[in-house]
Amino acid sequence: MFKKKRLAVAITVFWILLIYIITGLAWWFIALQDANREITAHQLEQLKPDDPQYALRRQKILSEEKKKTARNIGEGSTYLGLILLGAIFVYREVRRTIRLQLQQQNFMMAVTHELKTPIAVTKLNLETLLKHRLDESRQQKMIQAALQETNRLDTLATNILVASQLEGEYVQSKESLDLSAIVSHSMQDFRHRFPDRHWEQRIEPERVILGDALLLQLLVNNLIENALKYSPKEGVITVTLERKGRSVSLAVADQGQGIPDDEKKKIFDKFYRTGQEATRRTKGTGLGLYLCRKIAEDHDATLKVADNSPVGSIFTVLF
Repeated sequence: MFKKKRLAVAITVFWILLIYIITGLAWWFIALQDANREITAHQLEQLKPDDPQYALRRQKILSEEKKKTARNIGEGSTYLGLILLGAIFVYREVRRTIRLQLQQQNFMMAVTHELKTPIAVTKLNLETLLKHRLDESRQQKMIQAALQETNRLDTLATNILVASQLEGEYVQSKESLDLSAIVSHSMQDFRHRFPDRHWEQRIEPERVILGDALLLQLLVNNLIENALKYSPKEGVITVTLERKGRSVSLAVADQGQGIPDDEKKKIFDKFYRTGQEATRRTKGTGLGLYLCRKIAEDHDATLKVADNSPVGSIFTVLF
């Protein structure tokens, strides 16, 4: 609430200063016009009607007045345009910076939650295994849960590190890669980690592209992870890899609630997450889809989201 008040005060001061500057410009223009008219009137009074050059001199004075008026209008319009252009730029940059700061704060809240939850779950499972003699099935279940939370921590750490490196001096080692093998490996891993979820896959063999193996693996994993987070347990997650014309298409479809049209572009922004951070229940930090878009762009690919039928979303990468 305090930050919102500060933002409101800053915006109010900004508009007051802008209005003051424009008012000053208008006063300057009016003052120049008044002075121009007074000079013209004084020069006309100095003319003598019986002067043979009277009409010519009068026309010259009036013409000079028009030139000065046109100059004042031109200069005033230029200054006004520059002021408005600068004001719009400053206003947009300030709002963008404030929005980024709020997203970074949300990111820190999300990271704190994402770190504490898997650590607490893993610690509890290990302490339970250490203190109690459990039957084999319960032991396997708790070990599996601990491994899932460890993988969650590993994914979080990888996303943060790669996001930082991609904005710096990350050197990609692009080579000819079998994207079919990468996607199949990811699907096998997710099926093993989440055996109770419903999976479908249509992966054409030997779909070779030029790319960075680490980044492409991260792209596939984040898309599947995103589908897992936003799909109900009974929903089907479908992964498709196929050739479309001269391109290779990777699509991950879920049966979640879908994404509103006004947020379809925002979800690829860094740190962006729908809803309020304090009341949000979905796991995540707002880095996954941002990384997917960044990796796709670095591989000259396009990443788009569309509605699934009857419900859910389809994320498609076209290489």
